[in-house]
Amino acid sequence: MLKLYVGNKNYSSWSMRPWVAMMQTGIAFEEVYVRFDSFSADSQFKQRMNGINPAGKVPVLQDGDLSIWDTLAIGEYLAENFPEKNLWPADKATRARARSICAEMHSGFSALRSHCPMNIEALLPNRGALIWRDHAGVRADVQRIVEMWSQLLQSHGGPMLFGAFTLADAYYAPVVMRLHSYALPVPVLISEYMDRVQALPGVKAWVQAALAEKDFLAFEEPYRLQP
Repeated sequence: MLKLYVGNKNYSSWSMRPWVAMMQTGIAFEEVYVRFDSFSADSQFKQRMNGINPAGKVPVLQDGDLSIWDTLAIGEYLAENFPEKNLWPADKATRARARSICAEMHSGFSALRSHCPMNIEALLPNRGALIWRDHAGVRADVQRIVEMWSQLLQSHGGPMLFGAFTLADAYYAPVVMRLHSYALPVPVLISEYMDRVQALPGVKAWVQAALAEKDFLAFEEPYRLQP
């Protein structure tokens, strides 16, 4: 059986992506949880992961002796091995568009990821309001996301970005959680899409597990240690 190595569900946005994709589409896998104690070279997390992934990070998908790391590579491997799950859109041009927006998430939106780290159990509207006021980069990232999602939802008719659920929705699920946790302002079309993503069984299962962790990590939440 496939093995998927993941970190703390409350914080690990990258782990969430393949986990949700596999859970939502019914791809059987064994979860291997590796707790974030810290990311220093001598941490238990790094010592565990360095033997599995030379980059020392999660997620990692193992298929027998083969290890696949990086969420884009994992997504492509799953799509190749489970074509019946329709992880990418069937149309060639639409599939290229879906891959493009996943790659954009992979390499972009640094302001949103930096200032609004994923924290599923927290509701941080006051902090979100300050971030929105003070960081133009966050406002620009959200504007780009709103434009992207709006165009796709209107073009494909919903309920997901490309009609049916694809890897693109799994890839942006952590963004949905960020927008929700920090209560960043978005139009109704986008908030309705966010509600549908949060209602997906795969996303609900991840969120429930994240809430059950009750594992506060101070190094992940420096803003909680400040007045």
